[in-house]
Amino acid sequence: MSLLSMYNVIKKPLITEKAVEMKENLNQVTFATDARASKKLIKLAVEKLFNVKVKDVRTMNYKGKAKRFGRTMGKRSDWKKAIVVLADGEKLEFV
Repeated sequence: MSLLSMYNVIKKPLITEKAVEMKENLNQVTFATDARASKKLIKLAVEKLFNVKVKDVRTMNYKGKAKRFGRTMGKRSDWKKAIVVLADGEKLEFV
């Protein structure tokens, strides 16, 4: 692996209305990942961490928004969203 560890690639699952619907109907799970992670690295991390077979990975890059912190202006971090399509018969549950 590169500089990113398997445990640093996936930051958290994204649980929104749309993500839950995609999970139930299309067998797709959504994660917030490190912005430097590639599709191959995301696929490998999901397969190793959750013991599931991954069929496909789609990614989207998001720029951090400019925000005001009191008098000073700051910026939120850039991040990447990954939609992971699980193979037929595979299931992934979050508590």
